[in-house]
Amino acid sequence: MSSAIGSIVVLSGGMGGARFLQGLQHGLRAGTLPGVAPDAAVTVIGNTADDCWMHGLKICPDLDTVMYTLGDGIDPERGWGRREESFHVKEELAAYGVEPTWFGLGDRDLATHLVRTQMLDAGYPLSEVTRALCRRWQPGVELLPMSDDRVETHLVLADDDAPSGKRVVHFQEYWVRLRASVPALDVVVVGLENARPAPGVVEAIAAADLVILPPSNPVVSVGTVLGVPGLRDALRATAAPVVGLSPIVGGTHVRGMAHQLLETVGVEVSAGGVARHYGARADGGVLDGWLVDERDAAEVAGVTAAGIAAAAVPLMMTDHDATAAMAAAAIRLVRPDAGA
Repeated sequence: MSSAIGSIVVLSGGMGGARFLQGLQHGLRAGTLPGVAPDAAVTVIGNTADDCWMHGLKICPDLDTVMYTLGDGIDPERGWGRREESFHVKEELAAYGVEPTWFGLGDRDLATHLVRTQMLDAGYPLSEVTRALCRRWQPGVELLPMSDDRVETHLVLADDDAPSGKRVVHFQEYWVRLRASVPALDVVVVGLENARPAPGVVEAIAAADLVILPPSNPVVSVGTVLGVPGLRDALRATAAPVVGLSPIVGGTHVRGMAHQLLETVGVEVSAGGVARHYGARADGGVLDGWLVDERDAAEVAGVTAAGIAAAAVPLMMTDHDATAAMAAAAIRLVRPDAGA
């Protein structure tokens, strides 16, 4: 009999990754994850390419969304920021005419960014700062930034008024101010090629019994994590199976901007297209298994033909039970010895 799964690594973006992790933890507590030890450790490698500096403060949206969500501090309606939040500082900054006015830092949330920035200024790397912040929130996972190095995603947009006919905006401006409503000509992740994995990242992957790519954005969430030099090599080298869940359901994303950005980078917008984009580990990619939603069941044959085990199951994270069932299906796909 195969040994129990005692260590799980999850590559996470923001809201999608955080909600998946909630379901995974729910399944752990309920004992519904096949073959997983009740005390299994979960390590989250979080995307930091959404990070930005606002009003002199270092903002890490994806790390904070995971930390707040699992620490029971998230605003459940917005899916980001703190619950019972107020925005008095944002209003005062706007009254002074200080830009940007489109990015809202809540008053409670502001404390996190102040602590983070003070620690960074004192010389602590982001990984240590994140560990310190998590001591307050107790998310129940080890949350690691993908890198301690500065990495930021920018989008290239058409601009008839610019001499080049283009302009570049930070990811946060594209998502928060423009709502991803403007076609992007290109995705440029500044600093990624020179970034190094944060301490513990490669080691966690090497020691894992299972690696999961949740239904986060495959371009600017999971995609940027995979883009850190050394991360793909670590995934190819680990003895653990690597399984992913499609963020594309019925031909488009459930929320966010995966559809737009997949088109930008030339990837077919389909559950099978994303699987082939990640690639089969046997052929130099990262996947051993891939789940698609039931309505995309016709994609299974094409994914399997690409050398990736595949199955169709419900992939809508409607509640914690449904999400835990998704995690269980992912485990069964790549660890059929794990049991029912």
